[in-house]
Order: sequence, then structure tokens, then C-alpha cells
Amino acid sequence: MKSARLIRYGNLLFLAFAFCAFRYGFLEQQQGLTLALNQLQFLMLVFSCVCIAAGGFLINNIIDGDSEINFGISEAKGYNLYAALNIVGVGIGFYLSNLIGEPGFALLFILIAATMYFYATNLKYTIVVNNLIIALLVAVSILIVGIYDLYPMITPENQTYLATLFGIFIDFAFFTFVISLIREIVKNIRDVNKDYNAGINTLPIAVGKERMAKITFVLSLIPVGLLLFYANTYLINEKSALLYALIYLLLFVLGPLIYFMIGLWTAKTEKDFDRLSLVLKIVLAFAALSIVVITFNIQNNA
Repeated sequence: MKSARLIRYGNLLFLAFAFCAFRYGFLEQQQGLTLALNQLQFLMLVFSCVCIAAGGFLINNIIDGDSEINFGISEAKGYNLYAALNIVGVGIGFYLSNLIGEPGFALLFILIAATMYFYATNLKYTIVVNNLIIALLVAVSILIVGIYDLYPMITPENQTYLATLFGIFIDFAFFTFVISLIREIVKNIRDVNKDYNAGINTLPIAVGKERMAKITFVLSLIPVGLLLFYANTYLINEKSALLYALIYLLLFVLGPLIYFMIGLWTAKTEKDFDRLSLVLKIVLAFAALSIVVITFNIQNNA
């Protein structure tokens, strides 16, 4: 269990869950759509991304000196495991990229692995940049399923249709980016005293804890606005059969976001901000599941 926490197994499970939600709950439900990857190849893609993400979490703990102190794994073993995870992840990515006739796609895996290493060794304590990198990496992971399953299948005849499907991936990736960025800031606010004592400069330290909480509140209006826009554009104005999808979105995605915004005004302690960080993690999980709910609603009722 300690080793599993070292690679943040909860985050890895969420990554695999999001991949499967978009593949099985969205893409495979589109009538007549042929995907580039078969079932085994898709599972290999998931495993590859999980390995690279696990390696990123691992190197972060190694650099912090947590691997041996908190998890009982020596630094040497940690580096060996890190190397193995990345070799497997990038190797599978290279294989799949060549399999679908897009060898250049392998560069995506290399860039992600390199960025996670560079983040852990150089950028982790660089104000603003560190938060943006983590949020960007999370958002890019959402696009990988669309890139590998849709792009190789583009023809002049289906280009518009596939572009529409990939546009949905981009919308979710942007939403994920904003929520992840807000969550990273909330974690900075939570750790403000610890970071200050360690001589680490973060946004809450630079502008003040309370002021940063207010800025975060304003930032949280962006995903709320996005949800209301999409609900009004694609759900409310459609057939009433999509009412269930609308209710899901309002209750399980917008609801926790509103709770988060209210909580920002009253949060004071580390425990309060830790709870708010968890709320945003729940928002991400329900947002990924929403594509399944909406697709199911459309396919079966609309």
C-alpha cells in the first residue's frame, strides 16, 4: 500500500477511468464510427499513459526525498523503478504510434515524460509556471484518446464529423485544465505556511492567502460559465428527453462547483482547503462521467 501511494494510485485510477469513459461511453456509442485502435490496443494505450504518469509521480517524490522516508523505498530503487515505468510507457506509445501509421505521435509520450521530469527537478517551485504545467498535463491526457482513435481515421468524407467529435474532447480538456489549475492553487493555499517556512514562493505567498482565495473564486466562475453555456446550448434547447442529462450536470458537476465557491469564502484552515481540493477532484470525476450520461441519454431517448 505504501508503494501504491508513492505513485498516487488514486490519480492513476482516475486517469484510466477517464480514458475508458471517453472510449466506451462516448466513441464506441457513435453509430458507424470506426476507431483506429482495437480493444487490446486501447488497453495498451491506457497502460502506457498510466506508466508514464506513475513515473512522474514517483520522480516527484524521489526529488522531494519522500520515497525512502515515507514509503520505505531507497532512492536507487526509486530511480530504477522510474526508469522502468518510462521505458515501458514510452515504448508502448512508440509501438502504437507506428501501428496506426503515425510514428510522430510517439513524441507526445516523450514530451509528457520529459515535462514531468523537468517539473519535478526544476519547475516545481517556480511560481505560476508550476501550476500551469500540472493543469496542462492533465488536460493533454484527455486529448490522447481522441488523437489516437480519431486522427488516423480522417478522410475527406468524414473530416467534418470527426472534427466535431474531437471538438468535444477539446472542450472537456479546457474544462479540465481550468479545474486542475484552480485545484493546484487551492493546494498552494492549503500549504502556505509549510511552503513559507521552507522558503518556497507560491502565489498565495506572493499575493496573500486571503487575496488568493478571492482570485480563485473569480477563476471558478469560468467553469461555472462553461457549464451553463453548454447546458443552455446543447441540453436545454434540445428535446426534453435530455432532461436527465441536464439534471445530472447541474447536480453532480455544477452543484459541487457552487459548494466549492461558497466554501472558499469561509475556508481558513488546512483541513478546509484540503476538503475543497477533494471537491474539485470529485468535479473532475463527475465531469468525465457526464460524457457517458449525455451520450446514453441521446442514444436511448433523444
